[in-house]
Amino acid sequence: MLIFQLKGHLRRRAAQDTYIFERYMMIKRKAPSLVDLCVQLAVDNIRYLGDVGETDLHLLDRILPHCTVDQLRHIEDLTEGRDLSPVTDKLWKNFYELQFGAKSTNLVIDRMKQKKVSFKWKKLYEAKLKDLEECQQKSFDRIKELYKKEDARGPGGCISNTKSNIMKKAKLQFLNSLSSMRKPGVFSGNNSASTSKPTGRRF
Repeated sequence: MLIFQLKGHLRRRAAQDTYIFERYMMIKRKAPSLVDLCVQLAVDNIRYLGDVGETDLHLLDRILPHCTVDQLRHIEDLTEGRDLSPVTDKLWKNFYELQFGAKSTNLVIDRMKQKKVSFKWKKLYEAKLKDLEECQQKSFDRIKELYKKEDARGPGGCISNTKSNIMKKAKLQFLNSLSSMRKPGVFSGNNSASTSKPTGRRF
């Protein structure tokens, strides 16, 4: 009889301990830590961030992946006396791949390995963007030059048809030059990636 009473007591005690443990885990999951609350607050107001001062890198690693290109550049430009590249370099690499494609990204990686050099991805991103903008401007300049040449030839009955054919040819050259260097639907000018975001967890 005593043995049965002891077994029953042990079962009740085990059930009680299990209930207490489950309640503790439930409360722990529902109640975020103070650090989590601070990180979430920073993410929610990320457009207002500037100089991040001496903020720990492990916190920046949770906050900065939520930045757009312009926001990340703004934070790095305003943060004085500190190199944020241990956190931001991988983010710039993500932006580079998002903007210019995986093929272009892998080509850059291969070239750096071959030449045994290493460049920060922010510099690579900005250099590539500048090249595309210069290429786009050159294409516009070529179209303008074609117009000038046709206008200089004077009036004539077939001028309009000639202009139309030249414009078709110029437009085709322009589109081909862009499609060979950029990912379709991504590049659209100076602020093309201002709203692009890398994937990042909330916590």
